[in-house]
Amino acid sequence: MIQVLVADDEPMVRKGVRAVLSTAPDLTVVAEAADGHAAVELARLHRPDVAVLDIRMPRVDGLRAAAEIRRTLPTTGIVMLTTFGEDEYILRALGDGAAGFLIKSGEPEELIAGVRAVADGAAYLSPKVAARVIAHLAAGGAGARAERHAAARCRVETLTPRERQVLAFLGAGLTNGQIARRLHLVEGTVKAHVSSILTRLGVDNRAAAAVVAHEAGIVPASRTAE
Repeated sequence: MIQVLVADDEPMVRKGVRAVLSTAPDLTVVAEAADGHAAVELARLHRPDVAVLDIRMPRVDGLRAAAEIRRTLPTTGIVMLTTFGEDEYILRALGDGAAGFLIKSGEPEELIAGVRAVADGAAYLSPKVAARVIAHLAAGGAGARAERHAAARCRVETLTPRERQVLAFLGAGLTNGQIARRLHLVEGTVKAHVSSILTRLGVDNRAAAAVVAHEAGIVPASRTAE
């Protein structure tokens, strides 16, 4: 079972997240928190596989809670729940090592897929989140968007053809095992490719690499995993 901590200051949102996750037979919510401070304490107590954190919470916000959980429990994956208008927070969370980003108004299936992907060590960007992040990064008009797209394409071109294939699936939220099956490789080879991709792109984590994949326009249209 994948153990999940849910933190949001709105009781109905917490109950809704729990209800969605309870429909998946492999997911179980082990704790709920109403603020970031409680989230950190409960994470230390339960050591969940994944912490689903709202960005804006009282006392300690989701960003600070995520950073503290990552510092003390590096094996716990972080999924951030966001709303429109929080683009700068998403960028900060990317830098702090969060691996999943979901819009609160998104489809329930995305929440389940995102938690599973992060629990498996993958990155997961909701398509709406990816679009918002890219739009925010490209703020300044069509020229800026074109420049960022071109820059991302140039960065991707530094990769080998196989690494570009791996990056595309990484951007779609697939785990190393799923990528290995898609490309008929052993999982260790995919892991090595991912490490090389992060180095070549100059990014610190899979989520940041996924943003580059989206900016470059190489993410497959289908996000379906085996």
